[in-house]
Amino acid sequence: MPKSSTRRAQPIVSCPSLTEANNLELRLESTLSELAQYQFQVESTVPCMEVAGIFERYPLLPGVVVMNQGEFLGMISRQRLMEFLLRIQATDFPLSALHNDVRSHNLVLPATTPILVGAHLALRRSPYEQAEPLVIQKDDRQYTLLDVHELNIAHWQIRGIETQVRYERAQLQMIQTERMAHLGRLVDGVAHEILDPVGFIWGNLVHLSDYTQQVMDVLTAYKTYFPQPPGAIADLEAEIELDYLQSDLPKTIASITAGAERLKTLVTSLQNFCHIDDVYPKPASLHECLDSVLLLMKSRINKEVQVIRDYGHLPPVNCYIGQLSQVFTNILTNSVEALLNQAIRQEVAQEVGGKGNNLQWQSLHPKPQITITTQIRPHSANPDPNRPSIRWISVRIADNGPGLSQEQYRQIVDSFSIGKRVAKETSLALSYQIVTARHGGKLLVHPPHLDAIATGTEFEVLLPLA
Repeated sequence: MPKSSTRRAQPIVSCPSLTEANNLELRLESTLSELAQYQFQVESTVPCMEVAGIFERYPLLPGVVVMNQGEFLGMISRQRLMEFLLRIQATDFPLSALHNDVRSHNLVLPATTPILVGAHLALRRSPYEQAEPLVIQKDDRQYTLLDVHELNIAHWQIRGIETQVRYERAQLQMIQTERMAHLGRLVDGVAHEILDPVGFIWGNLVHLSDYTQQVMDVLTAYKTYFPQPPGAIADLEAEIELDYLQSDLPKTIASITAGAERLKTLVTSLQNFCHIDDVYPKPASLHECLDSVLLLMKSRINKEVQVIRDYGHLPPVNCYIGQLSQVFTNILTNSVEALLNQAIRQEVAQEVGGKGNNLQWQSLHPKPQITITTQIRPHSANPDPNRPSIRWISVRIADNGPGLSQEQYRQIVDSFSIGKRVAKETSLALSYQIVTARHGGKLLVHPPHLDAIATGTEFEVLLPLA
């Protein structure tokens, strides 16, 4: 008698297996694949009682993945299976009957899903499904089960790591702020010590110039009344080149005066820049602040970069001028680095391609340029008619460099968010915090145009005008 007529082929159920969690410490970017997961897939024709026997031998197994001829059908948790068996009181029902009866929504996530995202999606389920395990899809035919309690533990561990990172970064920022404050006071003291002798030089140069001119007048009078000096005096005049000395000495004094004035301006700019630890805002001139920053960056803004100042009429602004100096420095540094890289590439390309038509080359590759524009502009339409319209002071810093790509623009905008600032502190993110949190203003980055090849980059600082 054929075997098929004597007995019915029974589905084969393989023993479940556990994939151990990653032994490495969890990180903020850890994914679901790093957590412990159960591998237990059976066909939908397997009897429920057979799966219940597996659950008795493996008490930590959260559920079973049901397949239909190798295709994913769904997941049945331990709780749903036990409730079904208690209610039906039958032993020969297949898993497909239970799956059709329960019809619960299974949360299926890729293995590359971050743990924080997975925990958020799990918490959004209905209260009836909060305790259900998650189905993790590794490939088209391989599915594993993740216990929701394991996910919650990992979620709180990562939250603890995130809190620790925030705390450590806050401590580092406080230490850095304190160091900058001490450094600012130190440099301010050094600058003050430099200003004292510069003041002496500056004050005495005026008298020195007057005394020198008086001596020159006396020598001219002697030559007028004694055109033929004695031989010894004539030899001395020839030895010291008196004619050249009379013409060069005023130029030398003028050069010393210009150097002393430049040194005084530089030290004053350094003092203004070091006032980062001011407790209260004070009225200050943004134009003087910008000029001071440009003077301090003169060694970097060389002849390759042209700076155009398009200043409007601005009143004094109540602000932390030292912190705004840091903001303008960060923005200008970003522009200068992009322009210098562009200038080097243009120089190499011109040398490789030959001089050719210089006018045509200059029209296609303009000189690197930074334009600083200041103006007062009104606030956009105020949705609240009861509140007065706010005027803004606008400081726009634009360059004609290669511009930002869509990815670079997205990274800059993302760095302005609190979460991204915690992950990576950048100079532009710090500038955004200073403008918005300390001054109640806005720091805008104009997005790149999709149809333009080189649109340049423009940052705009908006400060409220009281």
